[in-house]
Amino acid sequence: MVISARALNRSTLARQLLLEREPLDVVEAVRRVVALQAQQHASPYLALWNRIDGFDPASLDAALAGRRLAKSTLMRVTLHLVDAADFGVFREAMEPTLRAARLGPEETAGLVAGLLEYTGRPRADAEARAWAEERLGAPLEAPAWRMLRQYAPLWHAPVPGPWSFGARHTWAGPGTPPRLADPQAADAGLRMLLLRYLAGFGPASVADMAQFTMATRSRVRAAVRALDGEVEELAGPEGTVLFDVPGAPRPDEDTPAPPRLMAMWDSVLLAYADRGRVIPPEYRREVIRVNGDVLPTLLVDGRVAGVWRAVAGGIEATAFHGLPEAVWEGLAAEAVSLTALLADRDPLVYRRYDHWWARGFPAAGTRLLGPG
Repeated sequence: MVISARALNRSTLARQLLLEREPLDVVEAVRRVVALQAQQHASPYLALWNRIDGFDPASLDAALAGRRLAKSTLMRVTLHLVDAADFGVFREAMEPTLRAARLGPEETAGLVAGLLEYTGRPRADAEARAWAEERLGAPLEAPAWRMLRQYAPLWHAPVPGPWSFGARHTWAGPGTPPRLADPQAADAGLRMLLLRYLAGFGPASVADMAQFTMATRSRVRAAVRALDGEVEELAGPEGTVLFDVPGAPRPDEDTPAPPRLMAMWDSVLLAYADRGRVIPPEYRREVIRVNGDVLPTLLVDGRVAGVWRAVAGGIEATAFHGLPEAVWEGLAAEAVSLTALLADRDPLVYRRYDHWWARGFPAAGTRLLGPG
């Protein structure tokens, strides 16, 4: 079967709950979309607002406080929010990648085990670092402490604040630690993670799967071979070999896609080696900045068409190309909803990134959208 670039886009949108908001529990929604990028505290809330019909941010607060969702270093060695039930197998899948970050288990196994026991109840970052330094009998330089936190399967514990996490980290152990330094667990975990990735983001190539996980392509290829019979092969644009799970949604390429105001670092922007599935190549440098910041974007007809920021009075939307008036009306309705979500939490969300706007964008039109 051959699948077009536009049909691939619609498959992504359908599986990522971006063709239509659905009335889902927050944990089920996170599980459906596999994982949410979470290095910016507000982004999981905005990502779920884009995907859940009637999203109540208090439901995400409660799921985090009740440990039904886990925030930890996982895919691409960055912070993700996942179903707590998925954490162990996802962390096992990522073990070789995290181990390669210069802190191998042979040097840290005892320290990690003790740290997980110590964080059986939430510990402030300074407490956990002091405990590790006492165990080592020497100070831990900031880079070494950062790498240890990255390697240890710690969860970020929620704290009071508008988005459940703040500038100062608090750490908690996962309850049941994943199996570390176990090649069989890592291989089994990667196979499960790739099946979940394909269900949430497929069809996709080996390169796409390696990009999403930051696992080596050789590991991904081996895992895909081991999934023989559980995945099917498709032909993508220009003959690219794609894989998918049988029966997953593949809407017609002409399926309408509503406009969306996407969160910073939304996973659909980063889940593929071929970013052109969602980001037109000419806009990639505008929305993925040189330091890795991924700006909040306008999604129009399923693809990035501009950027937005919260300002006094509403949402300032900047389009990179001309948009029909009906699209602006759809974005305005989204802005009214988003402004209401932000009002009691952080009306100027992402304001620390406003310096990118000072540098300018290839704007074909900028409008203030919102309640007024």
